[in-house]
Amino acid sequence: MKTILEMRNIAKYFTGVCALHNVDFTLRAGEIHALMGENGAGKSTLIKVLTGVYAKDGGEISFEGQSVTIRSPQEAQNIGISTVYQEISLCPNLTVAENMYIGRGKQSTVNWRAMERNAAAILERLSIPARAKQQLANCSLAVQQMVAIARAVDMECKALVLDEPTSSLDEQETAKLFELMRNLRDKGVGIVFVTHFLEQVYQICDRITVLRNGELVGEYGIKELPRVQLVAKMMGKELDEAAAIRHDERENSDGAVVYEAAGLSSLNCVMPFDFSIKKGEVNGFTGLLGSGRSESVRAVFGADRITGGKVKVNDRSVKITKPIHAMRQGLGYLPENRKSDGIIADLSVRDNIILALQVLKGFFRPFSKAEAEKLADEYIKALGIKTASADTPIKSLSGGNQQKVIFARWLLTHPKYLILDEPTRGIDVGTKLEIQKIVLKLAREGVCVTFISSEIEEMLRTCSRLIVMRDRKIVGELRGSEMTQDNIMRTIAGEAG
Repeated sequence: MKTILEMRNIAKYFTGVCALHNVDFTLRAGEIHALMGENGAGKSTLIKVLTGVYAKDGGEISFEGQSVTIRSPQEAQNIGISTVYQEISLCPNLTVAENMYIGRGKQSTVNWRAMERNAAAILERLSIPARAKQQLANCSLAVQQMVAIARAVDMECKALVLDEPTSSLDEQETAKLFELMRNLRDKGVGIVFVTHFLEQVYQICDRITVLRNGELVGEYGIKELPRVQLVAKMMGKELDEAAAIRHDERENSDGAVVYEAAGLSSLNCVMPFDFSIKKGEVNGFTGLLGSGRSESVRAVFGADRITGGKVKVNDRSVKITKPIHAMRQGLGYLPENRKSDGIIADLSVRDNIILALQVLKGFFRPFSKAEAEKLADEYIKALGIKTASADTPIKSLSGGNQQKVIFARWLLTHPKYLILDEPTRGIDVGTKLEIQKIVLKLAREGVCVTFISSEIEEMLRTCSRLIVMRDRKIVGELRGSEMTQDNIMRTIAGEAG
C-alpha cells in the first residue's frame, strides 16, 4: 500500500510539560488505522499537531512524499487532511446540502440547484440515507456524522481523521457508519480512527498504533495484536509483569443489600445493567476510559436521564431519576470532574461543605452562620483540609484539598451509600493514601462504597469486588483471589478464563 502520511519524532510541550516525545505515526492509502491509548496518552495532541491546531515543537510531517508545515486546520484541509470531531460542528437548522457546502463560496453566487444536485450525488455515491433538501436536525446522529464525513470527502480529502465518531451512536447507527468507512477505504482514503471501543477496533481496523504517556508504544497489524495484549500495552502492564496484589477480604457476605438495580439504563448510552451493593462493601467499576464505568454510576445516582430499570434501597422499591431523589435515599456522589461537576469555585470552603446538607434541608431553611461554621470546622479538622479559613474560596485550594472538601460535603449527610468516581485523580500520593484510608474506615462503619479509579493497583488495594466493563456494558465480575491485574485485563479484552 502507498504511504500517504508520515509523522516522525513528533514532540510537543506545554509550559514545560512534555505531551508528545518522539512519536511516529504512519498512514497508508486505503486503510483504517486505529490510534489507541488511555486518557492523557497523547492521541488528541497528536491529531491537533497533524491538523494544525497545535504547532509541533519537533519532528517532521510528510504528506504524499512531500515535507509539509501545517499551520492551521484550513491548511490541513487544503492539502487533503480532514477531521470529523466527536462533537459535530454542523448547523442543524440548515439542510443537508447547505451543511455540505457552507463556507465554500459567496452566498450571492451560489447555484442552489447545482449544490443540491451535487449533494444528492455524493449522498448516493456514499450510500448515506439522507436527502439533500432534508433539514439536518431531522437526521439521526449517525447520519449527521455521515454528512460531516461526506463534506470532508467532497473537499477531496485523502486522509480522514475520525475522533470518537461512535461515542454517541447505538449499534445500528455504528454499523451504518462502518459501512461508509469501508466504502471510503475501498476508494483509497486513509482513515485514522480514534476510539475507546475495543470491539470496534477489531471489527473495522487494519492496523493499530498505541500511545502511552505521550510516547509511542508500537505499531501493529490487527492480527498481530490480540486484545489482551492491546489492553496490556495501553495500561503499561504486561500480564506476567507484576505479582497479583492480595488484600484482606473486606466483603461481608452476611451484609444486607443496601442498593439494588435491575435493567438500569440511561440516555448517556449505558446498556441496561443489574447491580447491587451490600452494607460495608467496597466495590468498583473498572475498564478502559470510555467503557461506561462513569456513565453507570451516574445512572445509579440519577445524574443522567434514566430510560429504564427498577431500583430498590433497603429492599424497598424507590424511584431515582434525579440526584435529589438519590440524596433523599442516602446516596452521595463525588463526580469524576471535580472542577465542572463538584466544586462551586467562587463559594467558600464552608459553603461548599454544607451544600448537600442544605439541599436536603431546603434552601428556605438556611443554616445559621454559627451552625454552618461549626459543621465546616468539624470536617476541616477531621479530614485535615489545608485552608487559611473556612471563608477561603475553594478555588484557592489545591486539588487534593478541593477533593477533601467534596468528601466532607457528602460525609456531612451521613450517607448509606457513597459513590466515588476518580476521587484520587490529580492529587499527591499522600492525599491518595488518606482518601483510601477514609474509604476503608467508612466501610468498617457500615457505609457501602463504589470506588472508581484509572489506577488498577488502587482498585485492588481498596475494593473487595470489581465489576468489569467494556463498550458500555458489564462483561464480568471479579472478587477475592480472582482480582489480579492479569484477570482484569483478560476480562476487559474478552479473553477471561
